[in-house]
Amino acid sequence: MVEEKIVELYPEQEIRCPTHLSIGEEATAVGVCENLRQDDMVFGYHRSHAHYLAKGGNLKAFMAELYGKATGCSRGKGGSMHLIDISVNFLGTTPILGGTVPLAVGAALSSQMQGKDNIAVAFFGDAAAEEGIIHESLNFASLKKLPVLFVCENNLYSVQTPLSARQPEREIYLLGKAHAVDSYLADGYDALKVYEIAKKAVEKIRAGNGPIFLELLTYRWREHCGPNYDFELGYRNEVEFLKWKEKDPIKKLKEEMLEANILSNEEFEGMREEINREIEDAVSFAKDSPFPEKDELYSNVYSEQGHEK
Repeated sequence: MVEEKIVELYPEQEIRCPTHLSIGEEATAVGVCENLRQDDMVFGYHRSHAHYLAKGGNLKAFMAELYGKATGCSRGKGGSMHLIDISVNFLGTTPILGGTVPLAVGAALSSQMQGKDNIAVAFFGDAAAEEGIIHESLNFASLKKLPVLFVCENNLYSVQTPLSARQPEREIYLLGKAHAVDSYLADGYDALKVYEIAKKAVEKIRAGNGPIFLELLTYRWREHCGPNYDFELGYRNEVEFLKWKEKDPIKKLKEEMLEANILSNEEFEGMREEINREIEDAVSFAKDSPFPEKDELYSNVYSEQGHEK
């Protein structure tokens, strides 16, 4: 619902940063993050709105960041692809492919050296599996038995290129096995299945058994970057999209909860109304917030000598 609101607002041209929406991919973020504690550390990538929110990131600060406002979670300097909320240990996102994966490994090493039992989670896309840093990170984490969970969200495409045109025919999770990391493949469109496999992984990692690699098969509904659909580009078609849309993970979870009498339609509609109010409040907060002052431009920006400019 947050991202659907972004779709509605984006044409106003007040949100000036590029946005990579994860509509359709919600089950992966929620299924994993629901198993985490506040002191567990999460690192995302360019498509990480869902990860930020699932970890408990502040919605008002998130929306303000999209608008480039001083009240944003990155003080208006980062936009959609540079999100952080230290209060819940969501320690950052970056569009650099695979760039946050070694940061998660370093955070896990820090926890291990301090004798803590919190873990680090690195979310990344399928194309990042082509980056050398992924293999270096897996190798080091495996060697040191670090408390880190690698989560590859495989949505079948890298920008507008099908994975079959970029990588040999093989399952990505096998890359983890090549580095002696316990690795598993799961349906990323089933929130309960993601939750269960992530629960087992987190428990095993927290018990000191080393890293685990999860490949979650998922699918984005919107274009690679932006609020629209992109079937006219020809790299995928609407028939494929509709097959995935029919398996909508939110719709599936709702139906399962209704059938099990965990949730009623009235309760569901109540949740929807409450979330709508939260979203509208966040948008108003963002629009009413000030832009950063000019002297903020170089704050926390450091020279090569390590001095703040």
